Order: sequence, then C-alpha cells, then structure tokens
Amino acid sequence: MAENTPDLTLAERQIAEVISRTDKTLAAAVSCALEEATKRAVEEMRAIGQEDAAPALQYFAAVVHQRMYCLMCGAAPDTFEGGNPEIAYDVIRNSQNIAKHYWSANIEPYPPK
Repeated sequence: MAENTPDLTLAERQIAEVISRTDKTLAAAVSCALEEATKRAVEEMRAIGQEDAAPALQYFAAVVHQRMYCLMCGAAPDTFEGGNPEIAYDVIRNSQNIAKHYWSANIEPYPPK
C-alpha cells in the first residue's frame, strides 16, 4: 500500500535525519542511565546488607516516566504544580491508544474532546 506523502526537500530530509539520530542517542543514554542507576542501587544496598531491597530497573524507569510526564505537561516534577490538564489529557490518550493498538489492551481510550 503506497502512502500519499509529499517528497521531502533536501533540507527537510537532513532535519529528519538529525532528529532521528538524536532520538536514538537520547534513548540509548536513558537506557544506560537506567542500567547504571540500577547497578549503583544494588551495589549500595549490598554495602549495607540490603541487596534484596534494591529497586528493579522498572522502578527507576517509572521515576523517569513520571518526571517526563510532568515536563511534557509543564508541571514541576517535584511538586506537580503548574501542569496543563489539556496536555495531560492528550498524553494519557496517546498512551491508551498505543496500549490498545500495539499490545491489544482491552481498554477504551478517553473519548475525543
């Protein structure tokens, strides 16, 4: 099935390539930071005899997710103050659509406004 998309100019292709490379670099850096945080927590918990209490990588991913959600919505990540509810609505709806479309989640996204 052919998509009906316009041909990009050289400048537009270059911009898209830069953004794509930067996205991949950012994603790799976040993954490395999550792995490092998990490793550091295990090491520090081991040092105090509490290795079993070390949070899993998913805990730190959830922390990053919450902070990024606040950033996207314009809220202060430490206090949750100042967020834009319209953006919050759109971010939540997008997440629901991803879960339904890609992972067959039995969920009905918020209805459109």
